[in-house]
Amino acid sequence: MKLVSWNVNGVRAVMKKEFLSSLAAMDCDVLCLQETKAQDDQVLEALSELKGYEIFTNSAVKKGYSGTSIITRVKPSEVSKDIGIEEHDQEGRVLCAQFDDFYLVTVYTPNSQNDLRRLPYRQAWDAAFLEYVKALESKKPVLICGDLNVAHRDIDLARPKPNYNKSAGYTQAEIDGLDNLVAAGFTDTFRHLHPEEVKYTWWSYRAGARERNVGWRIDYFLASKALKESVQQAHIHNEIFGSDHCPVSVVI
Repeated sequence: MKLVSWNVNGVRAVMKKEFLSSLAAMDCDVLCLQETKAQDDQVLEALSELKGYEIFTNSAVKKGYSGTSIITRVKPSEVSKDIGIEEHDQEGRVLCAQFDDFYLVTVYTPNSQNDLRRLPYRQAWDAAFLEYVKALESKKPVLICGDLNVAHRDIDLARPKPNYNKSAGYTQAEIDGLDNLVAAGFTDTFRHLHPEEVKYTWWSYRAGARERNVGWRIDYFLASKALKESVQQAHIHNEIFGSDHCPVSVVI
């Protein structure tokens, strides 16, 4: 089973950038999208040319903002939205599909913003999300994917020193949030299989960052202990364009 996660930075925008051919090239069973920037009906309309997949969506109350989607060839037994906390359930950031052997959770973690004004909210989110996935895991293993909006270690961004504790996505508070997921038993699948490889998943649109590969690895697949050894491959598809993020994938 091949699963792909991609922050598309607007599903309607990415459809104009060879999205269907990129999806065909990846040939995945499940595609999880973050930052769809559209309401549920708009996502379905944008993806109307897509054949052979079932589409599930979770949109924000605020129009044109945030949003997640799961596009799958394999029918899930159940799909649920959000984490059950009203404060955190306004932005369409979590979508969960239940399959026979595991839960698949796609998440678009809140960005702390350039001036870090949303960092306290982000810390509350991280704690609540951890409790949510632990509750799921008490029933069956969990595979988490999405834009976690944090680079975990120095190897995961091109310029760690100037960004540490100054830039959203590389503060100690955000790193601690991911550390807590790892401590709870969730494995960073790419780093597990590629411990020394330098590859990024997001680049600023400014100053030719992608051409110069001045990037950040902030998109992940995290696997429960029970799934860890089932992950045969983990890849970052930085040859695929269409967004400021590139897709990431696993084969289980």
